[in-house]
Amino acid sequence: MTARKVINAFKLINRQYSVKRKFPLDPKHAEEVSVFQYVVSDHNRNRIYVWGDARTGALGIQKTKSKENTQRVEYLQSPKRLHFAEMNEIISAASGFGFTLFATKKQVFGTGLNTDSQIGYHEIRTDKPLGIIFIPLPIRLPLNENTEIMKVSAGRAHAAALTTEGLFMFGNNSYGQCGRIIVENEDYSRNKCYDCIRDIDGKKIVDVECGQDHTLVILSDGSVYSCGWGADGQTGLGHYKVEAKFTKVLGDIAQEKIIKVACRSDFVLALNDKGEVFGWGNTEYKQITLPDGSQQICNPISMKMLTGLGKIKDISTGGSFCLIVNEDGRVFVWGFGLLGSGPEVQVSETPLELPVQLFGNNDFNPDSCVESVSCGLSHMAAVTNLGDLYSWGRNRSSCLGLGVSIGAFVNKVFCGLDHTVAICQSYITDGQQK
Repeated sequence: MTARKVINAFKLINRQYSVKRKFPLDPKHAEEVSVFQYVVSDHNRNRIYVWGDARTGALGIQKTKSKENTQRVEYLQSPKRLHFAEMNEIISAASGFGFTLFATKKQVFGTGLNTDSQIGYHEIRTDKPLGIIFIPLPIRLPLNENTEIMKVSAGRAHAAALTTEGLFMFGNNSYGQCGRIIVENEDYSRNKCYDCIRDIDGKKIVDVECGQDHTLVILSDGSVYSCGWGADGQTGLGHYKVEAKFTKVLGDIAQEKIIKVACRSDFVLALNDKGEVFGWGNTEYKQITLPDGSQQICNPISMKMLTGLGKIKDISTGGSFCLIVNEDGRVFVWGFGLLGSGPEVQVSETPLELPVQLFGNNDFNPDSCVESVSCGLSHMAAVTNLGDLYSWGRNRSSCLGLGVSIGAFVNKVFCGLDHTVAICQSYITDGQQK
């Protein structure tokens, strides 16, 4: 077709469109033209972003490709979209020490270090278990047909999947952290069993939290049970021994209805239904200042130091610090580390409030406030009601994700030892802006 014919064809289209729309195709009339907003499909709403240390396989990304070469990823300095999740509606995730769990309502996936079958037993040759996996693979839990998965959690080398059927525990059980008898010289790398705890003392398990080498669960009546390594009092059972069976935690929470427990390492925070906080475990970094100066406490005590900070709505702990947010979205931090109050402040025995301006609250966004918080071993993160994610602390292996912003609405964030995972959704859903 000649250039003249092309021009004539466009003139014809313009005349036909002008008759139909009663105005010509002109930029001046742009506001009168109908705007069609594409509806994002269900598969594209759910997005997973990962960043940090990729050498362990925890990010689920094996290689990068370019025209020049194909090479293994070592670190991701900026968040990268994990496309495997787009065909799976991920409802929960967990960042362990060098591995990651993802869960849909019907399936659990794992990627990363697998030295102790913490992401299930996988092999490519008979009796040759894989010690590291670079892409998310299904963990074949023996679930009933109608069973749904509610949450996954990950410790140093053990993991948990909470389902409507019960709690499945797998991985390393050297300290009884899986809630079962310790078997001397057990070969965890070849462990194909998944232990299911249907209930405890006749009560349903409604939440689970894996510490470094111990596990805590919340029952339907708000009571807390724990098992595993207790050398720093982190099990809260009144002693510093190993406990291989889920046992009730007493102390100041004995009569409380606990709605959340948080533990990344060996210090635990617990939140009750009234917005009050309790703590126990390793306190050598001033997580709790005890009158006798001791550095461990094995019984839960009320955190009187938080009195006057308002009703607390979320809690988290790292390796040496604690992070909370109250119902007004005000964030407080204390302990040891890069706390977020500048380079000169690395230790505090009392809660420090981080200015709301650091989390996007300003004249342009006066309603922005923090909804939830999360801690890794040495870094922290906060998610706002606007779906924005903020991170600070030690940037081990680029786990802070500094650089490129996430192009999605962040719902949840999970901080590990040296990597971070965020569950997000598209800003546009069903023609409406999120």
